[in-house]
Amino acid sequence: MTTAPGSAVAAGDGPAATPRRAAPAGPGVRALRDVLGRYATGVTVVTCGPLHTPTGVTVNSFTSVSLNPPLILWCLARSSGSREAFTTAEYFAVNVLAAGQRDLATRFSGPADRFQDLTPRPGPRGEPLLPGAAAVLCCRRTAVVPAGDHLVFLGAVEYHARTADRTLLFADGAYHEGPPPLTPGGARPG
Repeated sequence: MTTAPGSAVAAGDGPAATPRRAAPAGPGVRALRDVLGRYATGVTVVTCGPLHTPTGVTVNSFTSVSLNPPLILWCLARSSGSREAFTTAEYFAVNVLAAGQRDLATRFSGPADRFQDLTPRPGPRGEPLLPGAAAVLCCRRTAVVPAGDHLVFLGAVEYHARTADRTLLFADGAYHEGPPPLTPGGARPG
C-alpha cells in the first residue's frame, strides 16, 4: 500500500484502509518529546561502581544492538551528574525494572540518595544489581559515543538473567504494566 507523505493508517485498519493525515506535531522540543513519547519503552536503572559507592540512573533509552556478539546500548545526558562515574567505569549493569518498581524509577531520576535503604547485590564484576529487578544484563563498556546532548554507551553483555515478573513500561508520560513474560518455550503463561 502506498500512502502520501505525512499520512498515516489508523491502528487495526487493514491494507485497504483509507490513509488519514497524522496530527501535526508542532514546533519545539516539547512537541518532539510528545511525539517520541508515543513509543512505549521499558524502564531500566543502569548502575556502576563498587557497592560502597554505587551510582545509578533511570534510563528508558536502552536497546539491544546485536545478538552475535551480544551488545546493548543506552544513552545518558551529557549534563548528568553521573557522567564521570559511567564514563570511567569499565563495567555496568542494566536493571530492567519490574512492574511494581515505579518508586525506583522515580528515585533514580531524582537528586536524593538513590541507594538509601537499598541493598544491591554484587554482579559478576562487582556492579550493583538492584533487588527485585525483572531482568538484569551485566556489561563491559566497549564504547562511549557523543551524540548531540547525550552520550551513547555500548556494552558487551557478559551475564544476563530474568525473572517471571512483569516489566515496567513507560509511554505517553505514564507508567504501565507490561505483559507476562514468555516461558522458555516461547509461549505466554496460561
